Amino acid sequence: MRIAMLSPIAWRTPPRHYGPWESVVSLLTEGLVAKGVEVTLFATADSRTKGKLHAVCQCGYEESRNIEPKVWEYLHISELFERADEYDLIHNHFDFPPLTYSGLVTTPVLTTIHGFSSPRILPVYEKYNGKTFYVSISEADRSPKLNYAATIHHGIELNDFTLNPDPEDYLLFFGRIHPDKGAKEAIAIARAAGRKLIMAGIIQDESYYEFEVEPHLGGGVEYVGSVGPEQRNTLLGKAYALLHPINFNEPFGLSIVEAMSCGTPVIAFNRGSMPELIRHGFNGFLVANVGEAVDAVKEISGIDRAACRKFVEDNFSTGRMVDDYIKVYEQIIAQTKREDHRPWGYYTVLADESDHKVKRIHVYPGKRLSLQKHQRRAERWTMVYGEGVVTLDGRQIRLKEGESIDIPRGAVHRMENQTNENMAFVEVQLGDYFGEDDIVRLEDDFGRI
Repeated sequence: MRIAMLSPIAWRTPPRHYGPWESVVSLLTEGLVAKGVEVTLFATADSRTKGKLHAVCQCGYEESRNIEPKVWEYLHISELFERADEYDLIHNHFDFPPLTYSGLVTTPVLTTIHGFSSPRILPVYEKYNGKTFYVSISEADRSPKLNYAATIHHGIELNDFTLNPDPEDYLLFFGRIHPDKGAKEAIAIARAAGRKLIMAGIIQDESYYEFEVEPHLGGGVEYVGSVGPEQRNTLLGKAYALLHPINFNEPFGLSIVEAMSCGTPVIAFNRGSMPELIRHGFNGFLVANVGEAVDAVKEISGIDRAACRKFVEDNFSTGRMVDDYIKVYEQIIAQTKREDHRPWGYYTVLADESDHKVKRIHVYPGKRLSLQKHQRRAERWTMVYGEGVVTLDGRQIRLKEGESIDIPRGAVHRMENQTNENMAFVEVQLGDYFGEDDIVRLEDDFGRI
């Protein structure tokens, strides 16, 4: 199984601090690689992976003012789709723009919809509904206008988070400083509850920060900026509770699962996916407003922090997420199986006439075609790129880019790619019959004799 994983390029994959979509992509990619799946990660050049990394953009456009977002986004997307035939499936985490390329390739495209930024983007998803495949990240975030292959909740790397049974007394706001995330409401809850509040996250709305957050700093409210993994673990683990007073329908909420993995219960406004992550009174509280949130703070001491951690282990591990995606991959690949793909690579038919047939054949690194012969056709092979080793009636001939060789009718032959890169050659068939049943296999690495 060869998967092309398309990550956003706002941030590095995995992100240094903020970048929820890139974080999920990284966890999924590394989990798949650990399971033996061949994954090519299309991300920024400074990204890190144990799979193959393919990049055209040097770093995230949110981390460098020299990068024009739209220019590099479309260079990034087109780079993958121009190589689509090299993969069994494209897994898109880049929202709706890649869907507009999907009709130009035969490789199936699966899109994880990480939330709808606006109802105005739905027409793109609707156009490709049924032509591509969608996964939702929560039941709450499903559109009734779309068909879904599955709902797959995000998973987290549990080893990155430490259970802390003895928290301090501060409340924590951990998210974007933006009206949607309820930073203003978090301050109001902490003030009314008489608790210290620590706020962490990127400032996504400068005006909102200036008027609704900054004037309240001090006197028990502290903003510590956007934090990396180590500081995140400490902040979440020591918090008495995480406040999540959202003003929109949250598609998922990674910070909630991360907090609970440290044993920290969550008080959240009951919107979007919150009931799928929080069991009221067990690992946190679902509330309707600031007043109910203040009352919930008084009840936090009754929450078992070890049970919060166990809930995440049982439901939101990376391993569970990876297994869920593998099942979807297998279903899609089986459903869209293409006859032009083989265990050694794939081919494209360039011409198919009564007296000749032309194929462009791609061979994966370290793979070789079967040792075979034909009774009713001769062939001429011309190397397009890379280097191949041709076996012809017992002789081995190395073929480089631009070089050709003739395969007479009845000759025993084979093409092999001994390099670490893909290679391709054009095969011109001449004769009176070009069907696959004219192949007489003598040896085969894939048991097809």
